[in-house]
Amino acid sequence: MKDNFNLQQFLHAPSDSDYLDQLITAIHDACSTGREHALAEQLQHFEDQREQDIERLCNSNHQEFVSSVNQLLNVRKGTVDLTDEILKLNESIQTSTQKVVEHKKALVDSREVRQNIDEATRALKLCLEVLRLANRVEELLKAKKHYAALRTLDELQNVHLKEVVQFEVAEMIQKSVPAMQGMVKEAVMTDLNSWLYRIREGSQLLGQVAFDQTELRRRRQKERVEKSPYLRLFKLNSAIELVLDEREEFDVLDNEDIKIAFDPLFECLHIHEALGERDEFRLTYADTRRQQKELLLPATLTLTDQDISTLNHLLESIAGFAILEKATMKKTRNFRSSLDVDDLWDSMCKKAIGIIEPALKAITVADTLLKVKNVLALFIQTMDSWGYSVEAFDNFLLVLFGEYSKLLKKEFCRDFKEIMTNEDFGPMPINTPEDYDNVVNVSWFKDPIQDREYPTVLPFSQMYPLTCIDIRNFLNKYYFFSDEYFQHQNAIDEELKASLDELLCKEVCHCLVERLHSNNLGQLVQILINLEQFEYACHELERLLVDARQSNQGGSISLKATELFKNEKKTAEKRIFELVNSKIDELVETSDYNWMGTKPREEPSEYLRQMTLFLNNIMGSALLALPEDIKGLIYFDALSHIATSIIALPMSESVKKINKVAVQDLDTDVTYLQKFVKRLGEPALLQVFEELGQTVDLLQNDNPDEFYDIGTRMKKYANVNPLTGPVLLEKLMAGEAEKDKVPAPASRGLAARFR
Repeated sequence: MKDNFNLQQFLHAPSDSDYLDQLITAIHDACSTGREHALAEQLQHFEDQREQDIERLCNSNHQEFVSSVNQLLNVRKGTVDLTDEILKLNESIQTSTQKVVEHKKALVDSREVRQNIDEATRALKLCLEVLRLANRVEELLKAKKHYAALRTLDELQNVHLKEVVQFEVAEMIQKSVPAMQGMVKEAVMTDLNSWLYRIREGSQLLGQVAFDQTELRRRRQKERVEKSPYLRLFKLNSAIELVLDEREEFDVLDNEDIKIAFDPLFECLHIHEALGERDEFRLTYADTRRQQKELLLPATLTLTDQDISTLNHLLESIAGFAILEKATMKKTRNFRSSLDVDDLWDSMCKKAIGIIEPALKAITVADTLLKVKNVLALFIQTMDSWGYSVEAFDNFLLVLFGEYSKLLKKEFCRDFKEIMTNEDFGPMPINTPEDYDNVVNVSWFKDPIQDREYPTVLPFSQMYPLTCIDIRNFLNKYYFFSDEYFQHQNAIDEELKASLDELLCKEVCHCLVERLHSNNLGQLVQILINLEQFEYACHELERLLVDARQSNQGGSISLKATELFKNEKKTAEKRIFELVNSKIDELVETSDYNWMGTKPREEPSEYLRQMTLFLNNIMGSALLALPEDIKGLIYFDALSHIATSIIALPMSESVKKINKVAVQDLDTDVTYLQKFVKRLGEPALLQVFEELGQTVDLLQNDNPDEFYDIGTRMKKYANVNPLTGPVLLEKLMAGEAEKDKVPAPASRGLAARFR
């Protein structure tokens, strides 16, 4: 504002009120700006100018001047009064203005303070919110709400700290954020490790639950097969079985026996994803699971014939561990790759097999090894249902089957030796039809007698049905191995045939043949009968193996044992012939022929009577159980041997001469033997004495030259040995010559023709 006030404006105001309003305004402005003296000076100056104007006017117009002076005095008085009023008003205005200024200044000051307070309050609230969130992170960690803690920390860092970035507390908390993130990660990893420990400890229980569920599926499948036999073609874990069983819902991870929640893993995975450390966590988790796998598998395993529980525990733990791996892979995305899980599974299988295989050496009972197989089969089927490759354990089952086969053979050999130890080599007595049925049902026996009367006797000895029982058990135990699960059916068929052949040949047949050295004729006969029964059993076993064959191979099956028993029957027959012939030789050695006797005997030789008595006795006792054809062979061989032995008597080098009396005694014995044979009712046996009879006839003939006539000899003496006949004729000639004291050169000449 200028120092000159527009006095003309308010001095010439149209009315007093306007004058006063404008004057008050001017005074207020002057007071407000501190120029009230300037206003007073201007008013004084205006007054002086007006006085001069008045004086000038008065000089020219005195009267008027006087009037004007009077008016002016009045005006001055009014002005003075007005000035006083103005001064008073000014003082009042000054006083009021000062108060206003003070109030305004106080107001401005209070507004600044309030603004500062508001800003401080707002900053404090922001800082308190930051501190609250920082404390909230710790509280959430204590409450194990790790993801909420991480979200709070993220909110603190990305939102609230930016609002208080100008304060030192923001810098301090910002620096502590990585540490707090580390606390969250450490806390969640602690929970995860606790969870991993719990699931490792619970792996065995999980595996046991999975095994039980597989066993229930087996039972349900068996029930379905009983109702619909064609379902036998579909094994456990086949597509058909899975479809039929899908109505039975069961979660091995969440049931009344065990509950496994994956929340700690999910939370840990989520937090590491939020921290951008998913790959690092995935590698850490994989390494931890590998370490747990090593802790899961022991260095060694102890198995005994009485207890294989350690194997159950091992396989249950492996199954539980592997099931958790598959479940983890299914419940997470791109966390556990199938390659990692399969590698872990393959390494577990390899190590488990390496632990189990040496432990099997302690098992000496086949039934225990079968239990081992059943546990392994349950394990394989369970893991197959979870999509794991079971090829390694399939191949291991083949190794286990080899050991099982060895134990079965050992047990068979042990049992067979015990049977042979108690064997009496006598026909088996049967007292009742029930006993007969019990024996026949376990033996391969075709009874030639339709209606037996009891008590009775079966041709074989007790070792035959006992061995048949062992053979049947042996066969059944082989096929027990394929029950439920076994992928190598060809191996069972081939190994069973080879093992059965081996046992029948090297144990049963060999053991019987070894006893053929016995001189007990009854024992030899029983061995022969048993050999024949085993030959028949082998034929039946061949058919049985074809029917029981589980592989798709066709064709018949031939056992080497069949031919071996057949051949060894001949060995047994030969041994019986030898023993009978040896007795015959002993009796022949007791013969007391007087080759130069003077009086013929009226009775047959004693040794022949003893010989026929011997034959009757053995045929009625020791050889009674033999088949008729074998009896006939024994008779034939024995009588042939008798005939040959009788001819050999005069052919002995110690016999130089014989006479007609001795020939007559021989004829008496031949006639006795022929009568004996006729009583046997076997006309064919008479031919064994044709050579002996014709030889005796030749020696009794008064014209021995007929023998040297080919035509006559073929008619009368065709069975006479062309070398034996001349020798005996020569000895006869010598004996007769000595009797008549006449030399016999001619006869020597005749015999010489055949030498």
